Amino acid sequence: MEEKRKMIKVYLAGELFKVPEGSTIMMALEYAGFQLKRGVGCREGYCGACGTVYREKGDYKLQGGLACQTVVTDGMAVAQIPFVPAEKPTYDLEDLTPDVNTFTELFPSVFRCVSCNTCTKACPQDIEVMDYIQAIIRGDIAKAADISFDCIRCGLCAMRCPAEIVQYDVATLARRLTGKYLSKKSPELDKRLEEMEAGKFDEEIKKLKNMPKDKLTKEYYNREIKIS
Repeated sequence: MEEKRKMIKVYLAGELFKVPEGSTIMMALEYAGFQLKRGVGCREGYCGACGTVYREKGDYKLQGGLACQTVVTDGMAVAQIPFVPAEKPTYDLEDLTPDVNTFTELFPSVFRCVSCNTCTKACPQDIEVMDYIQAIIRGDIAKAADISFDCIRCGLCAMRCPAEIVQYDVATLARRLTGKYLSKKSPELDKRLEEMEAGKFDEEIKKLKNMPKDKLTKEYYNREIKIS
């Protein structure tokens, strides 16, 4: 006989629901009957679409996490954030230089960083967010790109920043500048891009797009992974 799951109480969008213990926030929302059209993506912590704020029972602190990863607790109050609104400057990489002056012009808020480390504490990817901001202040753009490589742009860092820095946009620019100007050029990449533009893989892509989901899943998990 299947063991009955323990139910706990959670507040979702201001309403009280009972959901199975051990559920993630996303699982709890769907169990409660919410149809997720926004604030949901990969379901595995890689897309950053399900940024969520919550409070634990008896705790004043407002915390942040990804709904697909964060497990609900009894008495938790949850509010999802489909996206974190932020102003992003428009720029053309061809007009920029990979140095601190670019950030002084486009993201002057970076230099208001008070080293409180709130951004790092808010990051569900455990990225040292404050460290890459400090790297940019020192002019080490490549270092900032390296530290921020796993950023999924959920926006939770910017939401908590007292200096009003939009860290994820700053990191994106650092990686773009590094890729264009600072990274070692790859002749293999140039060759592959030329092959793609020539349509070499069009038939293969068409075949994958028309493949049944179960077969596509099998192909994905059985693919050859080359590690250099």
